[in-house]
Amino acid sequence: MKKLPLLIALCLFGFIIGSHAQVSARLGVKAGPNFANVDAKSSFGEKYNSRTGFHAGAFATFKFTKLAVQPELIFSKQGSTIDFNGEDLDRNYSYFNIPVMLKLYLLGGLNLQVGPQFGFLASAKGDVLDGLGNKSEEDIKDELKGSEISLGLGAGWDLPFGLTVDARYNLGLSDINDNEASPEAKNQVFQVSIGYRLIQLGK
Repeated sequence: MKKLPLLIALCLFGFIIGSHAQVSARLGVKAGPNFANVDAKSSFGEKYNSRTGFHAGAFATFKFTKLAVQPELIFSKQGSTIDFNGEDLDRNYSYFNIPVMLKLYLLGGLNLQVGPQFGFLASAKGDVLDGLGNKSEEDIKDELKGSEISLGLGAGWDLPFGLTVDARYNLGLSDINDNEASPEAKNQVFQVSIGYRLIQLGK
């Protein structure tokens, strides 16, 4: 499964190189909410719940008639909220994500999307409890791996006046924990984006 995003990326680049169709290029920005969680096995009876964050960044769309390739650079607030014996402990992760999405246009601006996402950890904060049960926030970046891979699945709609709407689910494929004693954990993020096309070259 971990090799799947790389294979998809190679197919996308092969498609670009091998295509002789008319190409249009679009540059834009996008932003929206994240509904994030971490898929992890419980080790002490804790429960992982979703937390709300946001994402924002830029995209470039290279469209070949009914198909398009869309690389993006996105800053994304992710993580989870852990319910530990009735106490909510936040895990606040910040990533710079690089999705490379293949878009299939079905009707007008309606499209389906699939592709790999490569995430690079920028920061990580987490609530911890001391021996007296007092909660404080600490830097836990050293406990996480510096990069991760996800598979993005979604749908979008290109609207008039340069607007776009996307809904995407990013399924983590790699373990984000860097501590061998910790259970395997993978990011899971559902995001909704509103985008605006700033520049268009070609039809």
